[in-house]
Amino acid sequence: MIEGVKHIVAVASGKGGVGKSTVTVNLALAMAAEGYRVGILDADIYGPSQAQMLGVGEGVRPQSAGENRFKPLEAHGIQAMSMAFLVDIREPMVWRGPMVAGAFQQMLTQTVWDDLDYLFIDMPPGTGDIQLTLAQKVPVDGAVIVTTPQDIALLDARKGIEMFRKVNVPVLGVVENMSLHICSNCGHSEPIFGEGGGERIAQEYETQVLGRLPLTLSIREQVDGGRPTVVAEPEGEVATNFRNMARQVADQISGQGAEGPEISFSE
Repeated sequence: MIEGVKHIVAVASGKGGVGKSTVTVNLALAMAAEGYRVGILDADIYGPSQAQMLGVGEGVRPQSAGENRFKPLEAHGIQAMSMAFLVDIREPMVWRGPMVAGAFQQMLTQTVWDDLDYLFIDMPPGTGDIQLTLAQKVPVDGAVIVTTPQDIALLDARKGIEMFRKVNVPVLGVVENMSLHICSNCGHSEPIFGEGGGERIAQEYETQVLGRLPLTLSIREQVDGGRPTVVAEPEGEVATNFRNMARQVADQISGQGAEGPEISFSE
C-alpha cells in the first residue's frame, strides 16, 4: 500500500487523444467537491499534461520532505505530482522503457501524500512499461477506461480493459468522451464520432458507462487555461456529470470492502 493513500484509481485509455487527462483532472476535482481528500499522479512521463491543466506555473518545483522525498504540489484543493514538476517540460524525455518505469516508481514511492482518500493515476496510453510497473507494485482498487465512440478507439479501449482483467484490477466503468457535438450557433447535435460505442463495450465486458461527455469548446478551453470545468463552472451540466461519475466510483470502491484486490502477475 502507498503510505498516506486509502484508495487508488487508475484512469486509462488504449490510445492517445481521447481526453483521458481531461477526464482524470475533472473526475479528481469532482471527487474533491464531494468532500474527499484527493490527489493526482501524472504517470504520463513522455507527455505530462496535469501541470498545465491544474494551472501550476512552469518551473514550480515540489518542496523537499527529507532525503529523496518530496511533497506534492497543491492546486484547486487537490494534491498533485507530475514529471512536469521535476524537469524542464520543454525538453523531450528521450528515455528507454526501464528509465520511464523507474521514474514512475520514484514518483509513486517518494511523494509524501497527505492523508488521501483517493489517488487518481493519469496513465499514459497503451499497455507498456508503466502499466506493468503499476500492476506489479501498486494495489489498485479500480480502473476507469476513457474512450471516444468511434470503432478505432474502442478497439484500443478493449485492450486496456483486458490488461486490467489480467492483473485482477476491477474495471469500474467506461467514460465515453466526445460523444456528441452540439453546434454553438444552431444547437443541432450530431454524434460525429459515432454512437453507442461506450454502451457496446460496457455490455461486452459486463461493466457500465459511468458517463458521457459532449465535444464542446469550453471543456478544452478550461483545461488548457488551468481551470478545469468542475472548478470553472461548478454548477454546470458537465460538472454535475463528473460529480455523478465520482459518486459511482466511490460507491463501487466502498462496496468492495476496505481491502483492494490482490494483484498477481504472471509472465
